[in-house]
Amino acid sequence: MPDLPSSTAQGFMHVPVLAEPLMQTLAAELSEQRQSGVFIDATLGGGGHSGLLLDRYPQLRLLGLDHDETARLAAAERLEHHGDRVTIVATNFADYTPPHPVALVLADLGVSSPQLDVAQRGFSFRLDGPLDMRMDQVGGGETAAELIARLDESDLADLIYAYGEERLSRRIARRIKADLDASGAYAGTAALAYAVAGCYPPKARRGRIHPATRTFQALRVAVNDELAVLDRLLQQAPDWLQPDGLLAIISFHSLEDRRVKTAFLSDDRLQRVTRKPLRADESEQQLNPRSRSAKLRIARRRPPEPSSEA
Repeated sequence: MPDLPSSTAQGFMHVPVLAEPLMQTLAAELSEQRQSGVFIDATLGGGGHSGLLLDRYPQLRLLGLDHDETARLAAAERLEHHGDRVTIVATNFADYTPPHPVALVLADLGVSSPQLDVAQRGFSFRLDGPLDMRMDQVGGGETAAELIARLDESDLADLIYAYGEERLSRRIARRIKADLDASGAYAGTAALAYAVAGCYPPKARRGRIHPATRTFQALRVAVNDELAVLDRLLQQAPDWLQPDGLLAIISFHSLEDRRVKTAFLSDDRLQRVTRKPLRADESEQQLNPRSRSAKLRIARRRPPEPSSEA
């Protein structure tokens, strides 16, 4: 592993969302036997949730997955004092199969604050940068700018509506396509945010939620194929679990939460632990505004059905 600047972990540091509800529920639901097993953090990020779990359960061991190199380096530094209890794997969770069943699978589907706050990543509508939005910049793939240039106005509008649930999608798509330069390129994130905001009535531009939020969400979801990746996780993760193992998923918008809720209700391998999603309380929302939209759902892997003998 390359040497890390001392600021790497601090630069990626963020407060893990819904940490207290998660830890309280696991304290009640994670059996004593499972507390000495292995857990998978499928979205390792800076290692915030994993660090709390490793501190709380000294016998637990971590398999941390992330395809973002910056996140992996920061997590490795943050979790270094846990030694060989930590294994970090460079992969997207949709492409992973664990070597053996585990006690817990955790996935935090949100974009971390450090990713949002680095202008060059292209996620932020508050900081000017290139329209990139790829979680994995090393592995290549289409950027948000390339996606905008490739789609015609109608398809772009459909995408913004489907993935952002944006009611002004037609107007926004028309404005975006009109703003492309002669080569088909877009100026950057600040220009896009300004264009989207201009599609709203003046009074609607000053709300708590930035007018560009849904459009940026839609582009990010499309660039990273996030919903298909989530569907694969929901299909695969129950088979990663030991009997009575737990699956905990934190989602941040309704497109994700509906999929998680449906899977937990319809999958015969799972039994819901949380009947309703756990939400951030007022104090957490004040400390971390990005927690306002977070929802935590937890399910348990059912034991296998006993085989019937003739």
